[in-house]
Amino acid sequence: MSPAPEWLRDAVVYHVYPQSFADSDGDGIGDLPGALARLDHLAWLGVDTVWFGPLFSSPFGDGGYDVDDYFAVAPRYGTEKDLVALVEAAGERGIRVLLDLVPAHTSDRHPWFRAWADDPDDDRYLWAPEPPSEAWLPVPGARGGYYLPNFHPFQPALNFGHARPHPGEPWRQRPDAPGPRANRAAIREIMAYWLDRGVAGFRVDMAFSLVKDDPAQAATSELWRELRRWLDTAYPGRALIAEWGEPKRSIPAGFHADFFLHAVGNELRSLWGNAEGSHRPEWGTDPCFFDPEGRGSPEVFLAAWEEARAAVDGAGHVVLPTANHDFSRLVCGSRTARMVPPAFAFLLTWPSIPTLYYGDEIGMRYLPGLPDTEGSQMGPEERQGSRTPMQWDGTPNAGFSSAPSDALYLPQDPSPGRPTVAAQRADQGSLLHQVRALIAARRATPALGAAGSVRVLHAGYPFVYLRGGTHLVALNPRRTAASAVLPEDLNVSRAHAVAGGPGVAFGPGGRVTVEGFAYGVYGLGSDPSRPR
Repeated sequence: MSPAPEWLRDAVVYHVYPQSFADSDGDGIGDLPGALARLDHLAWLGVDTVWFGPLFSSPFGDGGYDVDDYFAVAPRYGTEKDLVALVEAAGERGIRVLLDLVPAHTSDRHPWFRAWADDPDDDRYLWAPEPPSEAWLPVPGARGGYYLPNFHPFQPALNFGHARPHPGEPWRQRPDAPGPRANRAAIREIMAYWLDRGVAGFRVDMAFSLVKDDPAQAATSELWRELRRWLDTAYPGRALIAEWGEPKRSIPAGFHADFFLHAVGNELRSLWGNAEGSHRPEWGTDPCFFDPEGRGSPEVFLAAWEEARAAVDGAGHVVLPTANHDFSRLVCGSRTARMVPPAFAFLLTWPSIPTLYYGDEIGMRYLPGLPDTEGSQMGPEERQGSRTPMQWDGTPNAGFSSAPSDALYLPQDPSPGRPTVAAQRADQGSLLHQVRALIAARRATPALGAAGSVRVLHAGYPFVYLRGGTHLVALNPRRTAASAVLPEDLNVSRAHAVAGGPGVAFGPGGRVTVEGFAYGVYGLGSDPSRPR
């Protein structure tokens, strides 16, 4: 397989939940022309890749993750022409566009499913004559039998085969059977259609789940390696990013990058999952590292990071998000906007691909108690709290939409002090300007990017690490000051701040002290901004 594209290694990704970003036509739902009109914000911020949640035609029983036509843009977002115009306008600003691909299941309203439900010779979806478990549901058609939904009943799982035969289930098909092979071909066809229209690649939903009864996901991995070989040949320079949650598996399986996810392992939650907001009881209430009382530790994350890095061995990248449409925002519950700058300093100086969830750059907060909207409520998880409309300015509906407030996709933050892009752009000390400065520092300093080395100097409060042997990062996620003694081989006598800095002090004996919620990024050589 070809190496990961260089542009992905250097990417700063911005994740747009399209329903909630910008509404151009006053129906209360975000759309593509609205997003195009806001591209200058992303360019000003410094991001170079934007990932859109699902844009394909859908009944929206699960926020668009129930597709009924992979070759059409959902009418509420606009048209294919609108998407192509957005891709072109983004490209003019140096921004690539990634789409969300949902290959594991469709909507039960997809023509594929309706035809399959009446045709016993059609192998498009998983089928059994009797239900192997309570998860299987009766087929709503003439063929009879049962189908397997992936989540909601309206999301039938496509048939990519079973990795192992079962003597009591002779209906199982191998991954190389005609039905599963046809679905692989369909993925290629869908990808090619949108790649031909200029998109830079895909974030692949539930990438780990395609082949069933698949020990170590070996057959699923081979499926993706086959698709990656095709992609490298047919569309070199395009990217595949997995929703897998295990980079040590997904990148050898053919993906260029994969996320640390809140729902897989504890790596991401150990950083900033504060057990408030959208939270499952089984995740527990152990303090995260970015805890204002300083009760957490980075060790869980660091151990997972080292394991992933060793397995990946330079073949791809780990993606770290601030949040996403399923997980609580950084500003959530007792964690306020003034507490999160160190989280951005970490995200934008660690050797991974940083992903900013829309609105996090201004400190939009997770809103509890909102209505279940398009399947957003998943058991105890109130995912809707992270999907509220973007806050652009001080006009009605914070500039998101001209619709009546009760017609918005979700209610907006009712706080009179809610942050907006316009207010924070006017305030040089705002979170928005800090995030922009950190992105600029990452852009200007290769040592801070995904390819630079990292050496952890103090794994606690403060968290201190060296990037590329030339840049020191010191950050303190807790409210009280913290200090550490730096190694004797580290010379900070010529340290100069490239981002942050107030609240960080170097003292005798190699001691660095970081005030509460402060951070600093320092070059350790001569300061290129000073005349010699």
